[in-house]
Amino acid sequence: MQLSVEKGIYLISLGCPKNQVDSEVLLGDLLQRGWGLVSSPEEADAVVINTCAFLKEAVKEAVETILEMAQRKPPGATLAVLGCLPQRYGKRLLEEMPEVDIWLGSGEFMRLPQLLEEGKKGIWAGEPTYLYDHRSPRVLFNNPHMAYVKIAEGCDHPCTFCLIPKLRGRYRSRWPSSVEEEVRRLGEMEVREVVLVAQDTTSYGRDLGIKGGLEGLLRRLIEVEGVRWIRFLYTYPHPKNFPPSLLELVAGEEKIVPYLDLPIQHVSDRVLRRMGRRTSGREIRGLIETLKEKWPQIHLRGTVMVGFPGEGEEEFKELLSFIEEAEFTHLGAFRYSPEEGTRSYPWKAPSGKVASERYQWVMELQQRISYKRNRGLLGRKVQVLVERKEGRRWVGRTPFQAPEIDGVTYLSGKGMRGGEIVEAEVVGAGPYDLEARVSSS
Repeated sequence: MQLSVEKGIYLISLGCPKNQVDSEVLLGDLLQRGWGLVSSPEEADAVVINTCAFLKEAVKEAVETILEMAQRKPPGATLAVLGCLPQRYGKRLLEEMPEVDIWLGSGEFMRLPQLLEEGKKGIWAGEPTYLYDHRSPRVLFNNPHMAYVKIAEGCDHPCTFCLIPKLRGRYRSRWPSSVEEEVRRLGEMEVREVVLVAQDTTSYGRDLGIKGGLEGLLRRLIEVEGVRWIRFLYTYPHPKNFPPSLLELVAGEEKIVPYLDLPIQHVSDRVLRRMGRRTSGREIRGLIETLKEKWPQIHLRGTVMVGFPGEGEEEFKELLSFIEEAEFTHLGAFRYSPEEGTRSYPWKAPSGKVASERYQWVMELQQRISYKRNRGLLGRKVQVLVERKEGRRWVGRTPFQAPEIDGVTYLSGKGMRGGEIVEAEVVGAGPYDLEARVSSS
């Protein structure tokens, strides 16, 4: 049964790029079934919120968004909440937030179109098993020149602070042929950068019995026409996940950006053991040293956590010393958040004040490092993917600036257009952003 195109959908996607992919796939299905996208909740027949619930801050944002949309939607319009919030809290939400008509867990969101057609209400949040493929219709958000491609879902790592295995299920990979076909279609749509995402991209293919799954997938994707840059995010920082053949590919293949995302979390063995991480400080240091010695052209982004239970002054100083030595191109940090349902939830952690102070020290240190590195680029030529125009200047990204998490490059010059990759000379540098000039030839 096809719904009338007069039915309007208003969709909000919260959280990570993996959530964004789910929202884009859902929207593609809804539009194919006759729904139309509207620009405000006041115009909608259905308001849909795809939520994140990984941390308390994300839960707070989700709840505030739900309450706001409940006030703004027209009387009689359906309010549907999807994703990690209903997956985490289940039937408790029915009583606590009766203004919501439909709750769908992270593995159930594709049931929404049918439920809207049938006018059903309630909650569905079973064990997550769903994984989209190349046959799924999809509507890209925000940036027509870049797209995230989810190559796997779920996680099998036993990190004591993390809810992802409960929220997203066991690790499950898409077949390489499916990923390749999706990337081929994106290239035909003039998407120039594809960003491969999963909870751990270095585990790709293991559940399917594929050895060297990520490397094999990359070798397939570099043959796809149209796409100019391929990036992969969220790797597990253990040396065994980065064989020389993979690193040679990242460092030497023109289509693969020389950039690695390494969420190390910490380097203190004591803290790493309590975190349930399957690596050690020695292995992390060895990996970074190997990368800098043998493949210095690869830019590194790190992520660390401060304030975890067991992190004393000594462990924190060890982390700071490592950050100073590693000199990451980019580094993100976040404060430990005790989340109900995780193994670390009952453990005593440093106070919120201490965690905030440590976070500030980490970010100030990295700001100095990033500023020094960016200043070293002055006068050098860099490749920039032109994305959008702001006022009189264009904004783009270099290969070492991942979308939405790193800085951007502001471009001056003439004759540019969105979606092209230009060569530009760096003429200005801050701790996060660059300024570059494109020759007028």
